[in-house]
Amino acid sequence: MYTKQHTIKAPVTVEGVGIHTGAISKMVFLPAEENHGYKFQRVDIEGQPIVDCDVDNVVDVSRGTTIEQDGARVNTVEHVLAALVGLQIDNVLIQIDGPEPPIMEGSSIKFVEALMEVGIEEQSMLRNFFEVPEGVFYKEDDRKVEIAALPLNDYRLTVMVDYNSPVLGSQHAALNNIEDFASEIASSRTFCFLHEVEALRKANLIKGGNFNNAIVVVDQVVNQETLDELAELFELPSVEVAEEGILNNVELRHPNEPARHKLLDMVGDLALVGRPIKGQILAARPGHAANVAFARKLKSLMLKSARKNVPTFDPQQQAVYDINQIEELLPHRYPFRLVDKITEITDKYVIGVKNVTINEEFFMGHFPSNPVMPGVLQIEAMGQTGGILVLNSVDNPSNYWTYFVGVEECKFRKMVVPGDTLVIKCELLMPIRRGIAKMKGQAFVGDKLVTEAIMTASLVKKDNNA
Repeated sequence: MYTKQHTIKAPVTVEGVGIHTGAISKMVFLPAEENHGYKFQRVDIEGQPIVDCDVDNVVDVSRGTTIEQDGARVNTVEHVLAALVGLQIDNVLIQIDGPEPPIMEGSSIKFVEALMEVGIEEQSMLRNFFEVPEGVFYKEDDRKVEIAALPLNDYRLTVMVDYNSPVLGSQHAALNNIEDFASEIASSRTFCFLHEVEALRKANLIKGGNFNNAIVVVDQVVNQETLDELAELFELPSVEVAEEGILNNVELRHPNEPARHKLLDMVGDLALVGRPIKGQILAARPGHAANVAFARKLKSLMLKSARKNVPTFDPQQQAVYDINQIEELLPHRYPFRLVDKITEITDKYVIGVKNVTINEEFFMGHFPSNPVMPGVLQIEAMGQTGGILVLNSVDNPSNYWTYFVGVEECKFRKMVVPGDTLVIKCELLMPIRRGIAKMKGQAFVGDKLVTEAIMTASLVKKDNNA
């Protein structure tokens, strides 16, 4: 699996009919910056609203997964998202001029081919994996659905389907290496049973469905009259039933193509968790409703795990660097010394502590009747803590200066007041190269995130001859 984030090298366009809406749409994949994720943009709607690919935005799971945000809706997103996950693309903006992505020929392969044609580009930041920390289980007794996620330092999926059908029987499909998605899974087409076609039509679905973009499984005896009706329904000269029970003699691409397509759907639906996953996924009889319910369960655990990663402060914990040792590392002096101790440091992150008291000099002029720590000084405290992390990466750190050269995505979420203890965590987002370090800084009071930002620092060797 890739360790760094990726986008595409250039825009690429696909066009076609949506399987359920029957609407023709043009869809353009655009490169996106780091940490952008997957987003659709309805360019045919006033204001061109953005729809984040997030499980919280799912509004319908009838024969496909539909997302909606701020009144803008995108139907049947799973095949597009599966292609992106399967190619390990992290950041892309998908502009679409209609309500539904084109079904193409019923799988993800045309999206995969288009994306591979323009190429995939590595970005600087590390991928923010959600590593399944423990067994996660989902069950629907009435439909005999079972899904589990188990810890694994990789992304693997195994799917079993059993439709109690003499045509399909029980099928299994597995994806043991995400790099095999394009060759083993992406071309597997969507399918339905013949007895479902009429019901889907009555539900105002599959308006764009035909034998070129879906497999229709015949699991009952069909007379010529029914075949003639189907031919008229799909505007074809004639319709036949193949020996293996597939309507109109459509040849399967794999003996277990339906199971592989169910796996494809699950890859796309689980993309809505919002982060690339590391874990073993095992699923029996999955469908969009179950996939989305399981994705919600994973996201809830992901958010819970993130809260568990809030650094804690034990006043009795021995400091890794105390105030005297910090003075040897940093050139800052009163009143701009804003780190009191370092409690933990590795090659990837550092945790520092800043005690905020009413005796701070800045309280004399910053809201003296309502003392609040200036946000810029919270950023400075994070910068100094991050500076120690950067200096810890070199031999003889006293021979270097650390200058912060960029601050992005800064948010102040809660006021910091006298009596608070700021616990600051700075974590590298990529390896330090050529003296440039990019890190995520977060400041907490208790378990509450008060400030966060992405910071870039430059490590410069001192000119001792100056």
